[in-house]
Amino acid sequence: MQKLLLATHNKGKIHELGVFLSDLPIDIISLSDVGITDEVEEDGETYEENSQKKALIYAKMAGLPALADDGGLEIDALGGAPGVKSRRWLGHDGTDEEIIEHMKKVAAELPDDNRVASFKTVVSFALPTGEVWSSYAEIKGVITKEPYVKLFHGYPYRSFFYLPELKKFYHESELPPEEMKKINHRHKAVESIKPTIRKTLSILS
Repeated sequence: MQKLLLATHNKGKIHELGVFLSDLPIDIISLSDVGITDEVEEDGETYEENSQKKALIYAKMAGLPALADDGGLEIDALGGAPGVKSRRWLGHDGTDEEIIEHMKKVAAELPDDNRVASFKTVVSFALPTGEVWSSYAEIKGVITKEPYVKLFHGYPYRSFFYLPELKKFYHESELPPEEMKKINHRHKAVESIKPTIRKTLSILS
């Protein structure tokens, strides 16, 4: 069976990507499964640069096809910040709890008539040979003044991201699995790149 490496140490992403890829007859491998503890510096200026960099480096390190993503929260009233620096908005790799506390202050100061925000992501699929492909997706919502009561581990910004059309938070406790898959921006990007994965890895079913 073909193997696909998930090029991330984020346990939330590993779980979510694993679910989104579960319909493919492939063996999903994590970085810990192959003994990789290295962190790739996300120093690109765009989501695509970071996503491709991670996919390519980890694919070459493991000698396996790899899937990586990079994305962030873009708040309209802040000119698109934090964007590509979402996890490092505090000047370092912030913990979920640190980001929640920072977002409480940010959310309180946003104007009531402009709380629109977007989650954007680029998913990249790379081979050890250096070939790489990418797909993009996003979802729009609004930033709430107070966070959802329960933290979605690995995704602190989702605690403030509300979907007016569904009247729900973008949170695993609010959205049933099938509903989450339907609207999830990362799922949309993964679905867009699946035909490339199938073709490249000669997956027929």
